[in-house]
Amino acid sequence: MSAQAPESGDAPGPAAMEAGAALRKEPGLAQEPVLRVESVRKSYGGSLVLRDIGLEVPPHSVTVLIGASGSGKSTLLRCANLLEDVDDGAIFLDGEEITDPRTDQDAVRRRIGVVFQAYNLFPHMTVLDNITLAPRRVHKEPRAAAEARGRELLDRLGLADRAGEYPDRLSGGQQQRVALVRAVATRPRLLLLDEITAALDPELVGEVLAVVRDLKEQGMTMVVATHEMAFAREVADQVCFLDGGVVLESGTPQEVFGAPRRPRTREFLRRITEAGRL
Repeated sequence: MSAQAPESGDAPGPAAMEAGAALRKEPGLAQEPVLRVESVRKSYGGSLVLRDIGLEVPPHSVTVLIGASGSGKSTLLRCANLLEDVDDGAIFLDGEEITDPRTDQDAVRRRIGVVFQAYNLFPHMTVLDNITLAPRRVHKEPRAAAEARGRELLDRLGLADRAGEYPDRLSGGQQQRVALVRAVATRPRLLLLDEITAALDPELVGEVLAVVRDLKEQGMTMVVATHEMAFAREVADQVCFLDGGVVLESGTPQEVFGAPRRPRTREFLRRITEAGRL
């Protein structure tokens, strides 16, 4: 099953133009999905978690994965970042099959930013050092350039005064925002976000989701797994409902939330509504 979202009709702003610079340098990639998943299967201990799953993520779009716990959302993201090997099928980044055994996995991961539920900040390093570590060590950016970009991103997200702090002096929402800054500091081609608000107190959720909205406005290509249905409805270009390891239904937020075709999708959304989360 393959799903492809329409691209937004809004003209990209200056930040979005920066985010898409790499794409425009190679005209042949203009129509190529940033991420394409084809018939991917993944098992754990004989239990099939992903079953012939497929989707496409166009440039400068946001694909949101919804579904019950255990439906395969996190596993799909881990496979897309090569943290898990697929059993069958293929995953492509800008048309290149990254699941080919000959692929340089480290090179692929340098093009993909990932933020999980856990912040995973280094406790012995300042906020700015956390953010600039990968640009300096992996991408070989000069310290001055990496720090200038890090401070710019922190300022944009209201964290300029936290650059010299250590993570344990930040709130959970602040730590998660720093984790997002760290992920985008390397200018990734694709950003994967896995339930990034799950470990936060409700009052802190909004400030993290505001960062994702900002990244969308900048033109960042993202795949987001979330239980925040109101946020999914607002930010997504494409919504994919996962159930039992397959993309059971996909479409625009208006289609999936407003007029779901599948009984299982309607049941899931009804339960979410009854729980007050839609």
